[in-house]
Formats: sequence, C-alpha cells, structure tokens
Amino acid sequence: MSRAKRVITIHVRSEEEKEELLKEIQKLRLPAFIYVHGKLDSIKINVQGTKDEIREAIGKIRAIHNRVRAKLYPDKRGLYHYSPDDLFREAGTSVSLPVLLRTLRLKGETVIFDEDKKELVTSLPWTEALRLVRELGQALAEISLQTTRQIREVVLPVSVVYGIPAEDVLELLVELGLAEWKEDKFKYELIKNKEQALEEVIKHLSKEGEEDED
Repeated sequence: MSRAKRVITIHVRSEEEKEELLKEIQKLRLPAFIYVHGKLDSIKINVQGTKDEIREAIGKIRAIHNRVRAKLYPDKRGLYHYSPDDLFREAGTSVSLPVLLRTLRLKGETVIFDEDKKELVTSLPWTEALRLVRELGQALAEISLQTTRQIREVVLPVSVVYGIPAEDVLELLVELGLAEWKEDKFKYELIKNKEQALEEVIKHLSKEGEEDED
C-alpha cells in the first residue's frame, strides 16, 4: 500500500486545553506515525501512513479534542461533560461512582449521569472535580478497612462537603444511632438505609451550625 502524509492544525482556546490535548494524544496507540508540534494557540500534527491509517488517526485525534473541550468548557447550560473513569485516572485515586454523585449533589451541584454515554454532566468544572475526587480518595483511605461500601456512601460525602474527618463522621453516625460496629466483621455498618442516614446526619449538622451561630 502506498504511504501518504497529511498535516492538520487544531486551534486551542487556552494553554490548559493545549496541554490536555497533547497529553491525551501521547496516550494514543495508532498505526499511523504522527509528529506533533505545539504553537501558541494551535497544535500542528503531521500524520503519515496509509490513507486508512491516516483517516483513523485523525478521527481519533478529533474525538479526543472534542472530549477535552467538553470537560474544560461549559455547554450552553453551563454544564461540563466528562468521563468518571478519566476523572478517577487523572486524580490518581478511585472512589465509587455513587459516592461521587452523592457528594456532588450534597455540594449543591447540578449532576446527571448519562448511562448510555457513561458520561458525567455537571456544573462543577473539571479542575475542581479533580480536587474533589482527591479529597474523597484521602477520606476513603482513612476508613476503607473498617467500613462497608454502603456506609461509605454516607461518610465520604459528609466528610468532604462539611470538612469533618471521616473517622469523626463514623463516630457521629454511631452516636446518632444510624450505624454500629460489627465485632464479627470488624466493620462499621449502617442500621438505617443510606438516604435516611444521610438525611439525619445532615439535619444534625445543620442544627449544630445554627446553634453555633446563636
């Protein structure tokens, strides 16, 4: 098959967009050979290979660029679109998706998870979401060995949103009769369901906050 060459130029709006795009392109495994040159407000990409290889490479590069823009810039509704897997990978830690969704809602953020696209649509910008996931990961590390998955869905959002150490949230749940220590399992477990436990602990913290103000 004859070899060909094509040069494309991708314009970027910010240095952050350029860095994110270059980082994602470096991860690509393509049959075509690509040479990337970053300029002030654009990236020039030289693609070499067969016509099919070039077409495949350019398609993947454009798809990545769309993903980068979707996570960095809000749509007309002011919402950002990104993959939770990308978020967890970039943050260098992993928590369950339900924990992340509950935390975003507790923060008062708009949050929708598109099951078909496996895409998170939220009002929280990408960089702030990275910070949030890292905080959740730190809180998880404190209590992971002594908790069940269900109780984490209450403890971690409360810990991060209210700025309370995760172990203190566990103690508070026990104090309020919402959780108990299971000696045979060496773990804390919820006594009530997640929604009820979360509602009651938030009500308690809100009441405490009002008393402090008085």
